[in-house]
Amino acid sequence: MASGPRSSSMVQSSGGTGRDGVFRKPRDPAVSSRHLRPSRSLPDVCPKEPTGDARGLCEGPSVVADQHRWTVYSSKVNLPAALNDPRLAKRESDFFTKSWGVDFTEGEVLPSPCLPAITAEHFSSYLQETAQREKIHERCKNVCPSKDDPALPSITTDHDKAKEDLEQVPKIFMRPDFVLDDASTFSAVLPWSHFSVSGGKNSCDGASSRLLQEKLSHYLDVVEVSIARQISLRSEAFFHAMSSQHELQDRLRRTAGAVAELRARTAAMGRVMCRGPLRALRDAVTRGNCVRLHNKLKLMAAVMQTQPTVQLLLSSCEFVGALELINTTKEVLQQELQGIHSFRHLGSQLCEMEKLIDKMMVADFTTYVRSDLNRSFEEDNQVLEKDRLQSLVFGLLRQKKLDFLDIYTDEILQAAKGIIRQCVLRLVSQIEEIDTDTVVKLQDQMRLMSFAQWFELLECVFDHFILFLTRIKATLSVIRNVVLEVLDNSQRNRLTTAPADVDCEDDEDEDEDEPAGPAHQPGEAELAYLTHEGLFISDALNGAECRSNTPAGTHSKIKMRTEASGSDSASGTTESSSSREHTTNTTSSLPLGGTTSLEDLMPSDLELGRVANNIQELLHTASDISHDRCVKVLLAKAKDGSLERLSSAEFVCMSRAVERFARDTEELCCRRSVSLRGALQSQANRFVHRFHEERKTKLSLLLDTERWKQAEVPAEFQHLVDSIANGHITLPERKHTGPDDRKPAEFLLVDGQKYAVVGTLLLLIRMFLEYCQCVNDIPTITTDMLTRLSDLLKHFNSRSCQLVLGAGALQVVGLKTITTKNLALVSRCLQLVVHYIPIMRAHFETKLQPKQYSVLRHFDHITKDYNDHIAEISAKLVAIMDGLFEKVLSKYEVKAPMPSLCFRNVCKQMSKMHEAIHDLLPEEQTQMLFLRINASFKMHLKRQLARLGVVNDGGPQHGLVVVDVAFYTENIQALHSLEHLDLNMPEVWEQKR
Repeated sequence: MASGPRSSSMVQSSGGTGRDGVFRKPRDPAVSSRHLRPSRSLPDVCPKEPTGDARGLCEGPSVVADQHRWTVYSSKVNLPAALNDPRLAKRESDFFTKSWGVDFTEGEVLPSPCLPAITAEHFSSYLQETAQREKIHERCKNVCPSKDDPALPSITTDHDKAKEDLEQVPKIFMRPDFVLDDASTFSAVLPWSHFSVSGGKNSCDGASSRLLQEKLSHYLDVVEVSIARQISLRSEAFFHAMSSQHELQDRLRRTAGAVAELRARTAAMGRVMCRGPLRALRDAVTRGNCVRLHNKLKLMAAVMQTQPTVQLLLSSCEFVGALELINTTKEVLQQELQGIHSFRHLGSQLCEMEKLIDKMMVADFTTYVRSDLNRSFEEDNQVLEKDRLQSLVFGLLRQKKLDFLDIYTDEILQAAKGIIRQCVLRLVSQIEEIDTDTVVKLQDQMRLMSFAQWFELLECVFDHFILFLTRIKATLSVIRNVVLEVLDNSQRNRLTTAPADVDCEDDEDEDEDEPAGPAHQPGEAELAYLTHEGLFISDALNGAECRSNTPAGTHSKIKMRTEASGSDSASGTTESSSSREHTTNTTSSLPLGGTTSLEDLMPSDLELGRVANNIQELLHTASDISHDRCVKVLLAKAKDGSLERLSSAEFVCMSRAVERFARDTEELCCRRSVSLRGALQSQANRFVHRFHEERKTKLSLLLDTERWKQAEVPAEFQHLVDSIANGHITLPERKHTGPDDRKPAEFLLVDGQKYAVVGTLLLLIRMFLEYCQCVNDIPTITTDMLTRLSDLLKHFNSRSCQLVLGAGALQVVGLKTITTKNLALVSRCLQLVVHYIPIMRAHFETKLQPKQYSVLRHFDHITKDYNDHIAEISAKLVAIMDGLFEKVLSKYEVKAPMPSLCFRNVCKQMSKMHEAIHDLLPEEQTQMLFLRINASFKMHLKRQLARLGVVNDGGPQHGLVVVDVAFYTENIQALHSLEHLDLNMPEVWEQKR
């Protein structure tokens, strides 16, 4: 209760120092003012209004003026609790651990450069001021000795005696939980066991009661004495406390005045500074709430017009505008109008309308595609209703209905079937021979057509399909452009929003670095809303920002969306992009957290890229479907084998038409379809088979009727051979200018050589030219035609060998014998074929791929077979003369007359042989043949001379033989082209060694 050194002195009637040396409180106010500081009043927490008197202002901190800076009132640390932290092992270690934890470690505190160095001189004025007080304090210590001073034995003795007296008092009375309500405590204080339990009074009981009463009275006296002694020891403190009551009352009086003045100033401040502005602020907030309510009502009115507007847009097929209006309305319902009871079913109704629009778009797209693909081909090939198509595609992409290309594929297939049916019906209606009532099926009607009529149908189908694919390509190009534009816009928007996000993050970082302004944070705004009777004060403080986020902005956006959607949302990709801009504006005006941009509604970049690729694949599919339908036309005609019976010219016309159509579709669709070419190849194989079988059969019939006599060569065959010599391996066009007056030639002139041929060979030459012509017209059948041509040449070689060398012509044709002229004629025909084999090989080689050159080996085999056959014929001619020589010379006798009959017969037969072959074979072959015959003659003559024993001894027999040999040599050299033939007859006299 002491108030410090200044208030520890006793109150005396006189000031100054008494006789006993004790310091007395001065009575003089002037003297007191020199030694004691005047007591300071409590600091005013609210600054006074400026009145011109600077002394009237409070020097202490104010919670009003200093609310934005740190003062002593901002301290939140309980200093005694920090100093007495029970968690510390040593309480005096550090009080910062109370706030910062036991893990706080002390660090070396560096001296502040802003604080000056403190020396003893700075405390000189303080020491001078407190020197007099220190002297007084020392003097008081001398006047009032401490309790340990031995000069006070009486005080110590009294204290010990009082302590002993207090020890007589039982400890139960000293317990802090001493309560007589407790039964055990009551029994210990009043031991009733010493009293009688009987109801009467006993003398012993009375004595015990008195004794107990006296004992308790003694305890009370001891305690009272001890209390009185303690009070006497602290009497000075009591007197001092009483004397301090006046000062305390003065301070309380001044404090009460300060509090009253503070309350008055606070009331005036509330009346002057707060009540009016708060009322104005409340009115502003109320007005803002009314404006928002009005905007909300207008927004509700606009939302109520969504369904009629959507129905109006759907009636004009404005699907994109209707979808975007539905999407915007759903966003508004989820963000601005969430929880409104009257709109609880509108969301589900909008979802149902969106599903209905999906079905309507699919149905409208199907109708559009069907009308586009099935329109008349007499119209132009421009895209039908391009704006409508673009709107439909954009709407389907927006709804992620990416399977609309499957619908297009199905419609292409149905339209392709319709093209075939339309062409057939139109052409059949012009043919009177076909009764459509009897023949109903289109396939049967096509089989009844002649080739010219059917070929006209085929070309009509080809032309229609070219136009069909052209329209499909134009339509798919528009669809692809829409998809690519959407993809490009998506990528561009993503690139433009990425830097904006980075800037926003930078701005947020900058805002975090800046000091907090007067604006409320979201939590503070909510708190203000809850604590101010529903008045959103943060909206009033940030009115401009809140006005940008009011429902009125959203309402205006919905109104703009409705007007834009109702004007024209299906006017191509430009209108689609504008509607996307409207959507972006609408979503930007909505509160954050629930906004769905148009890019989120669109498919991803990967899906859009896949759709673009599928569009190209759809064009390829259209090409394949067109080819497949044409294959149906081809197979329908070929079912009865009519295509196999075509002439080569007709088949070539059909092949050229098919190849032209395949080439046109390949250029148009960038797709090499193989179905039509495969069907043509199959028909070509059948055609080649029939073509070959017809010519092979014809060749067989010609060979079976051939009498192997030299035939005259018509002028057309000579012209044919001449064109071959000029490099034209093809059949010349027939000229109908008039009858040819040129006479047939006896020989066929080929490269300056005369060839005696039979009629079959002339037709064979024309046949292999037909094979070459087919290869020129149909390059795809080159390998097949080469094998068939080689088979034809082999057949001619083998059959001619059977008929001539094998003497089959004797039974087939009825020839009497096979003459040397027949053999020479066959040999010359074979030589002509061998002459043309390299020409045919070179022609086929130009039509083959390098990897197919292996099939040319067939010509090498054929050449070898023909040369072997020619050699066999030559050997046959030599064998005929060899048998004759053997028969004639076996009867040769060396006797007169000379020349002998034997040599005359030999020369006669040699002349017949020469006469038979010299016009058929060239001179070189004739000379070589007669050299071989001469060698056979010399061999038989030498053998006969050795048998007869005639030697070269100059005797009479030798002379006779010489005469015969000279006769033989003279006759042989007299033959045409054999004048210079070296017979070397002396060999007959040479003996074997």
